Amino acid sequence: MANEYLYGAYGRLGQTIARNAVQAGTVPVYVGTAPVNLIKDYRKRGIINAPVKLTNLPNAQQTIGYSGDWKRFTLCEAVAAHFDNTLGNIGPVYVINVLDPDINRKMPDEAVNISLAFSNGQAVIKSDTIILDTLALEGLAEGIDYTVDYNYTNGTAVIKSAGVNRITGSVAASYMEVDFGGIDADRIIGGVTAGGEYSGLGALQLLYQEQYQVCSLLMAPGWSHIPRVYNAMLTASEQINGHWDAFVLADLPLETESIETISEAKAWKKQNGYNRERSKVFWPKGMDNSGKVYHLSTLAAVEFMRTDHTHASVPFETCGNKQIPITRQYFGEESKNRGFDQITSKELTSDGISTCVFWGGNWVLWGDHTAAYTYGADVDPRAIFDVSMRMLFYITNSFQREWGTTIDRPFTKQLRDRIINREQEKLDALVAQGALIGNPSVLFLESNNSTEDMMNGDFRWDIPVTPTPPLKSATVYVAYTEEGFSAYFDEEG
Repeated sequence: MANEYLYGAYGRLGQTIARNAVQAGTVPVYVGTAPVNLIKDYRKRGIINAPVKLTNLPNAQQTIGYSGDWKRFTLCEAVAAHFDNTLGNIGPVYVINVLDPDINRKMPDEAVNISLAFSNGQAVIKSDTIILDTLALEGLAEGIDYTVDYNYTNGTAVIKSAGVNRITGSVAASYMEVDFGGIDADRIIGGVTAGGEYSGLGALQLLYQEQYQVCSLLMAPGWSHIPRVYNAMLTASEQINGHWDAFVLADLPLETESIETISEAKAWKKQNGYNRERSKVFWPKGMDNSGKVYHLSTLAAVEFMRTDHTHASVPFETCGNKQIPITRQYFGEESKNRGFDQITSKELTSDGISTCVFWGGNWVLWGDHTAAYTYGADVDPRAIFDVSMRMLFYITNSFQREWGTTIDRPFTKQLRDRIINREQEKLDALVAQGALIGNPSVLFLESNNSTEDMMNGDFRWDIPVTPTPPLKSATVYVAYTEEGFSAYFDEEG
């Protein structure tokens, strides 16, 4: 008999069948902070502690705002990586913003009071911390005398005359600013209250029930290097809504822990338990030629998504060796570390840390392992490569989405066979595509379907599969031979 009450379509990972050894369909979700303070009527737009869909740069700016200050507004890094990428843009993405200008604002006695100089009926305020909804001009009414908008190119709030008479001269103005002091790891982790209020990673559960999307990749750039956040991400990504599985992309710290060397990164990873099979971890960061610093987890999400898209959203190719828009490795503002090459990077990748290197004329992501991998250690084969875990999640999620609507229908032999035939059809297609190898088959075994389970309406299928491994290395052996000297003495025909 099943050891839990089951009611619905479910997917589980069974024990590994191998000896242990030493607008794309992909749905990425980012959790962090966005400058929603730059959005008018932000409270009414549902952009705080809820999954929000972004499709391109203008849409992102109009939906959650945008700022070049990625350290404070961490979700803007994801917006730039997906929608302002010199190598091409890819979307959509979903973001969960935890910054709430109603809560995260400075005290009233810290309000900014300035004198606005109007020219040609217009004035500007250069700020990305201004809460636009709080901007007030003395003696004037918004919507009647003036309008407020935001220019994301210049990073300025734009105030324009709205009445028949243009505003001229200097006008006293005041506004409130956001305060980042209350935004910490607990805010990112969030949760769900008994009253049904969702926040932070807890709001991930709203993605399916409100937007009918299943999270594929989960990131929190700027926060995932905090062990409590990393562990919360792993918990949140497992059996989302009791069903869906997502893969976590996280980073090891740089400045916060003064980690500047490979040995320090490896030691920190081990000490802090960044070693779970349903995750991939990165170190260090990358910088582009304009000075923008990216978390590699963000760039990996972009390249996973881009690569998945070329394979009809089937995640069987790693993000490793994919070009990324950076010009060097980054170890922190004060670091003197000038980086390492592909050979040296083996010290990281052999310990389950993915990175970036200059290879083949480009800067690329480097590493195809999960965080659970360590060379020479006893590792479950399914945890060796990132694509193996992602393919297992893909199959379980696909099964549940396909058959969830059949729950509570009579389980006839015809339905049993329809499920078997349809799942076998999908497996055959994955083999033909190159996502799986061998001859996987769908099994409905009597040994796994006891009479007592079936009396309770609980039925089980088994699908043993072998995801296609990546070409991690290619070696050619060239030997010297003296036989060629005989050519000097060949008789001419």
